[in-house]
Amino acid sequence: MSDFKVYTKTGDKGETALLGGDRVAKFNERIDLYGDVDHLNSHIGLAISFLTDKSKGVENELKSIQNILFDIGSNLACPTDKRETFQLAKLSEEKIKFLEESIDKMESTLPTLKNFILPGGGKAASFLHIARTTCRMVERKIVHFAKNNPGDLEDEYIQYFNRLSDYLFVVSRYCNKLEGEEEILWSNS
Repeated sequence: MSDFKVYTKTGDKGETALLGGDRVAKFNERIDLYGDVDHLNSHIGLAISFLTDKSKGVENELKSIQNILFDIGSNLACPTDKRETFQLAKLSEEKIKFLEESIDKMESTLPTLKNFILPGGGKAASFLHIARTTCRMVERKIVHFAKNNPGDLEDEYIQYFNRLSDYLFVVSRYCNKLEGEEEILWSNS
């Protein structure tokens, strides 16, 4: 068994360490952003726990996305000039293309949308909608972070979160279809 402890007490005064040792305030924009990426990852994990036997086919894709989000969080937790030292995984166009191909595959089995739909349906789909809205929040913060920190993030970061939110929308619809759950149509009240 390892001597590793979860608590270090080094953050008790409101600071935390970035990968590489630099210390910053816990309200730092970088910390806030990778915390939100972790928040999104947790919502996806929760959605996975509600997949049924009928929708388990998307589990591996969602777990792969969780690993990518963890890699993204690691990059965000590391100052740009130290990323090569730690040989962190890069976000590639192939990961964006994978999302696009998966969206196309799932959409080919879904009815064409003629109305807006409300978040809901089955439990897995409902939690995937929460993940989708969390992803949109992360996307807005990524855009803001990239604008405030030129050169810190490659363009793929903005593209990835834009595509991931689309993916989460489609996979929620797909889970509802697989599980025989009705989509909730928006009605102008």
